[in-house]
Amino acid sequence: MLQGQVKLVESQISATDTKIDLTKGKIDQVQGRIGETQDSMSRKRDTLGRLIFFLNQRDQEDIVASIMKYENISDIAQQIHDVARVQQQVFGIIQDLKKAKTALEADRTELEGKKVELEDLNTEAEARRVQLANVKSEKDRVLKDTKGQENAYQAQITEIEKQKASFFKELKELELKVISGGLYVVHIKATKVPAKGTKIFDWPEAGYRLTQGYGMTAYAKRGAYGGAPHNGIDIAAGYGSLIRAIGSGQIVANGLNSGWGNWIAIKHDNGLVSLYAHMSSLAPLKVGTAVTKGQIIGYEGNTGKVTGSHLHLSIYKEFFTYLNDKGQLNFNYFEGTLNPRDYL
Repeated sequence: MLQGQVKLVESQISATDTKIDLTKGKIDQVQGRIGETQDSMSRKRDTLGRLIFFLNQRDQEDIVASIMKYENISDIAQQIHDVARVQQQVFGIIQDLKKAKTALEADRTELEGKKVELEDLNTEAEARRVQLANVKSEKDRVLKDTKGQENAYQAQITEIEKQKASFFKELKELELKVISGGLYVVHIKATKVPAKGTKIFDWPEAGYRLTQGYGMTAYAKRGAYGGAPHNGIDIAAGYGSLIRAIGSGQIVANGLNSGWGNWIAIKHDNGLVSLYAHMSSLAPLKVGTAVTKGQIIGYEGNTGKVTGSHLHLSIYKEFFTYLNDKGQLNFNYFEGTLNPRDYL
């Protein structure tokens, strides 16, 4: 499994590097267009200056004296025609400069966008390289511990499931103490719950598969959550896959703890809170940062008490955080959630 994760992350790094090269190429193209446009505008301004100088000289001449310089009417008519032609050229150059200015501004805007895109891709590439190093390290550790033996691996899975059951039993007691004592760090309650089936949120991963639903699932019935239902859904798109915000909002909490690994919570404009857990790493976003729907907030992983790489997604109508006995920031599990599939 870990070897597959290594190959997956390596392919993701390769794909990101390709995007970086393409973006750099587009930046070079836009910068080239900007340079050409600026050169063209400079030449047109020089020409415009000479034409305006010519017209100013004609305007300053005495009309009678100017007419007297010519021997016949045809010469006068030609002079008038020349002035009119120059005026048309001036008008044409001014229009060209206006169009060039608009194109230049558009290219500069595109350039800034590509630079931001390149910065995001470089950040993503660096995060994926860190993930690759972590996966390889984990692979080496597992191979060393199990020596490739399937029985030892299954024993590890069984032990993790036992730890999860124990973890949730302790968690239930701790949450009751927090509620009774009002020991909240953050406490958010939606004033109104949106109607089911409204699809107000987007799925957080592309190419995902649903690995566990909401409620009293078969896995929950085995006691995995201390007898409680599963308070969200689990989806998997592959280790290191991009995780995106399901809706716009503001980051209200994030952390790393033994049960949920890397997690992040976002409060949305409708008052609901979405929570994402077990991520391999978080995007560099601080609490209080505004995020938009579809923005990258992290990467799928297997941190915390899990048996494989996936994303745990919960949606809360009432959400709170508190400090556990280890001083780690935790969040409520047993109350306040909604079925995410009612809103995706």
